[in-house]
Amino acid sequence: MNIIVCIKQVPDTTEIKIDPVKGTLIRDGVPSIMNPDDKGGLELALRLKDQFGANVTVVSMGPPQADVIMREAFAMGADRAILLSDRKFAGSDTLATSYAIAGLCRTLDYDIIIAGRQAIDGDTAQVGPEMAEHLGLPQITYVCDAKLLSNGNLQVHKENEDSIQVLEVEGKCLLTVLASAFEPRYMTVSGIVEAYNKEVEVWGADKIDYDETKLGLSGSPTKVFQSFPKAMKAPGEVHEVSDEEAVELIVNKLKEKHII
Repeated sequence: MNIIVCIKQVPDTTEIKIDPVKGTLIRDGVPSIMNPDDKGGLELALRLKDQFGANVTVVSMGPPQADVIMREAFAMGADRAILLSDRKFAGSDTLATSYAIAGLCRTLDYDIIIAGRQAIDGDTAQVGPEMAEHLGLPQITYVCDAKLLSNGNLQVHKENEDSIQVLEVEGKCLLTVLASAFEPRYMTVSGIVEAYNKEVEVWGADKIDYDETKLGLSGSPTKVFQSFPKAMKAPGEVHEVSDEEAVELIVNKLKEKHII
């Protein structure tokens, strides 16, 4: 079994700061980590490797400093790491990003592609499903468990709002995984040492199957007009009143805001 795991380097913070002129994230002084949902996906892949001897390849797209999370993946147990890094990818939205990574995947042998449900910096949850469309693969999102059956098919548990759906997949597929469902293993000291003796392959656009018009800014139909952090809510009002007065107060407030 060959498994591809898509990982992303993201800012380690929920307090995102925006450059007021460029409208881009300010990353200076903010440490970076492997995206939590992606780390959950890597843990699922490594569990399948532990059980069935799978070969796990991690792939990412980003600047050279993303090498850090590739080394972390090695230390956890990944077998191969490929980083897409090229100026042609600059300015990619989710569609252009998914197109580039799908182009990389076409050059590799795989049985399963695993991605995180979404990244904490963009929260779009689009790249994994878009990759499945580019590659013509069946996809299952919000995965909370998966195991290989004796017939060679994959049994997948998908978390819905109020239930768990159990699905069986035959053949190649793409899964997007919830971080909350998989506790990532710790890196060992020997694993960390070995990680820095392994090669992180850095691929440019020339190494993948692509159409020039679908990469970077030219391949990104999404244009960001303005970005800004979420504003703080104004302090609320406290009223100590009877039940009847509370109902009247609420109704009046709703009428003021033209909700009713």
